Amino acid sequence: MKAKNSRERERVKVKDSTESQWIVDAIGTYEDSLLRYATWMLRDWDLAREVVQETFLRLCREEPSKVDGHIPQWLFTVCRNLAFDTRKREARMTPLQETDIGVDSNLEQREAVGEIFRLVETLPKNQREVVYLKFQCDLSYKEISEVTRLSIGNVGLLLHNALGAIRKRVLSESARRKP
Repeated sequence: MKAKNSRERERVKVKDSTESQWIVDAIGTYEDSLLRYATWMLRDWDLAREVVQETFLRLCREEPSKVDGHIPQWLFTVCRNLAFDTRKREARMTPLQETDIGVDSNLEQREAVGEIFRLVETLPKNQREVVYLKFQCDLSYKEISEVTRLSIGNVGLLLHNALGAIRKRVLSESARRKP
């Protein structure tokens, strides 16, 4: 399922009526995005699943008042830190295979998306991460800033530079293909 647009999704708020409903709401809202993010970071769906499960277990142990109002930032930060720890522990990285990106079966579209992913993979690591968080996980600049511990301005600059580099490569490759 594709990540919901920031403007469309409601922030998960702690609900006083039922003690655990806010956790159920958080899982329903963010599980898919966290799985995609962790899979992207770890290049392994099974490891990503474990990381996301641990992320939600930690949410269950967290005091609701400590995460109310910033649940997505908290979840993505915990997931990111756990993925880094797992990556260190596993000491392996495999190339990105096909990840479920919600593209229809149109071959031409898939080829174009594959080409964009190939170009994104050539970017520096910090640019790749902010591009992924912005376009695959649909986080705002502020949320990306809180997850990566970069300033909002730095997030914007990294995205600007990344998109400019991709645009430049796409234009130069299309110019080379023209007869």
